[in-house]
Amino acid sequence: QVQLVESGGGSVQAGGPLRLSCAASGRAFTMYAMGWFRQAPGKEREFVAGINWRGGYTKHADFVKGRFTISRDNAKNTVYLQMNSLKPEDTALYYCAADRSLSSDYLDRQLGYDYWGQGTQVTVSS
Repeated sequence: QVQLVESGGGSVQAGGPLRLSCAASGRAFTMYAMGWFRQAPGKEREFVAGINWRGGYTKHADFVKGRFTISRDNAKNTVYLQMNSLKPEDTALYYCAADRSLSSDYLDRQLGYDYWGQGTQVTVSS
């Protein structure tokens, strides 16, 4: 069992940065693939970024490439999403997800994740 708690969301002006954190409790965090997803009002939840259990492989959605970076610190049981050059269209509720057996090939698949956090709101104003 893994419990995930996101933090770091808030309101920011376009062009600014934010760093989201996802703290995981439970055993064997280092064995879990992790992902970030987001859901804007009236839209479906979508993949943002994922990272394998070692941290050596990452995948980012095309619309965040060059702006967002996922990383993890296994010693702290935490995964991060560094978001730079934020745009108003990045406004959404951001979720952290985890799964122990997820292949790196499927980091972008929501159904592959067994554990989800409650989300942290990011609001970008123009």
